[in-house]
Amino acid sequence: MNFNTAERDLMTANDLEKLACRISAVCVFRSVRNGKPLTALLDFLRCKGELSERMDCFGEFVFSLSNHGFSLSRFLREAVCEDENAYISGMAKKEELPEALKKNAGMELELFSELTRLKASDLCRAAGYEGPFPEFDNEYTDFGRLVSERLKNIERCGYGIFSSHGMFMVRDGAIVPVESADDIGPEDFVGYESERKKVFDNTRALISGKGAANVLLYGDAGTGKSSTVKACANYFFDEGVRLIELRKDQLMCLSEVMGRIKSNPLKFIIFIDDLSFNRDDDNFSMLKAALEGSASAKAKNAVIYATSNRRHIIKESFSDRDNADDIHRTDTIQELMSLSDRFGLKVYFQRPDKQQYLHIVKVLCERAGIESDDEELSKQAERFALERGSRSPRAAEQFVEKLAR
Repeated sequence: MNFNTAERDLMTANDLEKLACRISAVCVFRSVRNGKPLTALLDFLRCKGELSERMDCFGEFVFSLSNHGFSLSRFLREAVCEDENAYISGMAKKEELPEALKKNAGMELELFSELTRLKASDLCRAAGYEGPFPEFDNEYTDFGRLVSERLKNIERCGYGIFSSHGMFMVRDGAIVPVESADDIGPEDFVGYESERKKVFDNTRALISGKGAANVLLYGDAGTGKSSTVKACANYFFDEGVRLIELRKDQLMCLSEVMGRIKSNPLKFIIFIDDLSFNRDDDNFSMLKAALEGSASAKAKNAVIYATSNRRHIIKESFSDRDNADDIHRTDTIQELMSLSDRFGLKVYFQRPDKQQYLHIVKVLCERAGIESDDEELSKQAERFALERGSRSPRAAEQFVEKLAR
């Protein structure tokens, strides 16, 4: 069935029925077929009621494309690229696939290509309605070629949800994309070039398959530790790097997350922000196992990047030192305090001195198009920092945002 009106006669009611059968039979890319747009299209194709009822179904179909720019081809590209099925995952892992699976996948990709030739006028007139009717955009896409090219570059493109998103979180045990993820990049920073370079160089080692280290970014609050990790993930997205953020209270599922991604062709940063432990924290042992390379808690294609305001991570109290009930208290405290030493790379982010702080303020003002006398600007910026208790890049950003209002 060819939907290019330049090469065929107009669609008929019989064509609509055949099309409905082909879409209904999709099995490999079943999740794509079950997406709202194709479900709504099927409702239209199957409808045998009054003309107004059929057009109501057509309107629902066009409405279902509203989250995809009212474009059928855009929906199909997004859905196919994000689908994680036996064919895509098997090809990505270079597995030997059944002939039936490969044949079915090929037919379905051909069907999706044909669907990108559909026009609203063809569908409505075949249903017996001459118009006016709602329109949708559609751009021809060769899905066989699209999927083939992505599979050739699978180590950079990825598949499933990792194909189009860069940052993820764990929710109810599932890895899900972060909505409205931070799009910060290296160009958004001022200062701390040498600190960020260490993190970026380590990530390049991960991408190239060399010995990348787990990284602890520690130091004063507001110095850009977390932003550095996110900027790194964004910068290397096109080279196949994805970030999965785990809260400290989710560390018990670290080994499960590692298990899910270890056979994925992409590279992953497991990001733990604001890391600290109490002495008797149950999550301590899970992180320790991952940092020491335990087979159950480590994936070769993943590194752990953690941030902390404490170099030693552990919240230690005098009671820990003086606990007479703990015969081996010295060894215990030593173990807790040495957790940071299990990170192969430690990067210190120090609070800027006055000169560095004022430089950051000046550059941020220039970027924001704020003109001000240097002496007066310095006085206001210093006063702002003192009111907040310290100088930091975060304080500089907040000060400039205040000026820009």
